Amino acid sequence: MAQELSASLLLIDEKAVRKIAEEMGLLGVIAQAKKKGVITEAKPMIDELIEKAGFFVDKTLYKKIMNLLEE
Repeated sequence: MAQELSASLLLIDEKAVRKIAEEMGLLGVIAQAKKKGVITEAKPMIDELIEKAGFFVDKTLYKKIMNLLEE
């Protein structure tokens, strides 16, 4: 999100973010960020997690998320 906004500093309520992430998972957090307009595209972010960070996403789940987010 900070990269999307070209922010040099990001302040977060770490406890709240951790709780959300635990309940939704990382893909859920990214999906919600797109739905709420915090980010404009989820696909590049998810693709980068897969390619650069070695984040595993099942192909069926990936397709469902992209369809859900209309990407």
